[in-house]
Amino acid sequence: MNAEPMPTIDKRQARLAFSRAAAHYDEVAALQREIAGRMLDRLEYIRHQPTVVLDVGAGTGDATHALMQKYHTAQTVALDFALPMLQQTRLRESSSRTPLCLCGDAERLPLADGSVDMIFSNAALQWCNDLQGTFREFLRVLRPNGMLLFSTFGPDTLMELRASWAAVDGTSHVSPFLDMHNIGDAMLEAGLAEPVVDVDRLQLTYEDVPSLMRDLKTLGAHNVTRDRQRGLTGKGRLRKMCEAYEQFRQNGRLPASYEVVYGHAWAPQQRSQEGVTMVPVDVLRQQLPAK
Repeated sequence: MNAEPMPTIDKRQARLAFSRAAAHYDEVAALQREIAGRMLDRLEYIRHQPTVVLDVGAGTGDATHALMQKYHTAQTVALDFALPMLQQTRLRESSSRTPLCLCGDAERLPLADGSVDMIFSNAALQWCNDLQGTFREFLRVLRPNGMLLFSTFGPDTLMELRASWAAVDGTSHVSPFLDMHNIGDAMLEAGLAEPVVDVDRLQLTYEDVPSLMRDLKTLGAHNVTRDRQRGLTGKGRLRKMCEAYEQFRQNGRLPASYEVVYGHAWAPQQRSQEGVTMVPVDVLRQQLPAK
């Protein structure tokens, strides 16, 4: 029996959600900062000195500026599909330099073939509908022997919230997440070399379900699948979901689980793709206005 297809992400709604979240994103992004920190720690054990670093799904630029400090002679480019996120990146004063900021989609990178040495992507790939195609895009813009390091979320992410909604109705309330093995297969099929994936499990705790829901909304990370329920959720169903969630309470707190999938691979060769507007990084440097 074939597995049911994954619900697709409504990219327009995802972009709007993150655009609205940009101003307050950092207030509730502790998990994203923790994952980014663990990814940066991994770079300490990898011998690679890039001259151009691309941060895909840069958000408000916390990891972007950390990458600038680590690779202080490299040109760093922050890419995000929500312009207000990039505006926050440019306002961040954690570095003496300002990264180049590029508004674009990870599934269709507006960069030339073989134009970057490293792609870093923290908690962003779950917003891509065609993961294998996204990896092909990464391979296309990477130079030979260029490196990819990313994190995303696996299917046990928010499993308590998913189970609690399932007890109420059969509608999609939580975004879909691919299994680690599917992610590894997509890397191989895209042509990336020496792919490695592994999983970490983290947990946040909350006093109540509304606090969790508020954090997800503030992050811009609420459900934006195309088959999501449209309109407001009735108070009765919301109350029933909260009641179902209580079965997970431990030591007076409600857990929210996250399955974090890390991936690492190399570019063995250049790939090209037709129909994409190619913009060399040097051109971006000339066109971006001064801060």
